[in-house]
Amino acid sequence: MVKRFEVWNIELNPAKGSEINKKRPCLVVSPNETNKFLNTVVIVPMTRTIKPYPTRLNCHFKGKDGQLVVDQIRCVDKTRLIEKLGTMDVSTCKDISTLIIETFKYQ
Repeated sequence: MVKRFEVWNIELNPAKGSEINKKRPCLVVSPNETNKFLNTVVIVPMTRTIKPYPTRLNCHFKGKDGQLVVDQIRCVDKTRLIEKLGTMDVSTCKDISTLIIETFKYQ
């Protein structure tokens, strides 16, 4: 079973327009309860391109610096998941959860 806060290589193609594309690491953020029963997971793509956007979170994974791209959060079918790469550190998991809430809260 795919678990929350695991990092997977995910095939994001085909993409359209400005959607983030290609095979890349992504952080699973959907709850384990839904991951268990649904054929989809909610993911936050990762990139090595650093941008000063409020919807980006700096992270370090497997010896590489990058960002989690909350402005590209999406739901993908589990058939797009290619390979589990590991689990994100607890501090980043807490920070990404807070950023997702801040990004999508009703104001």
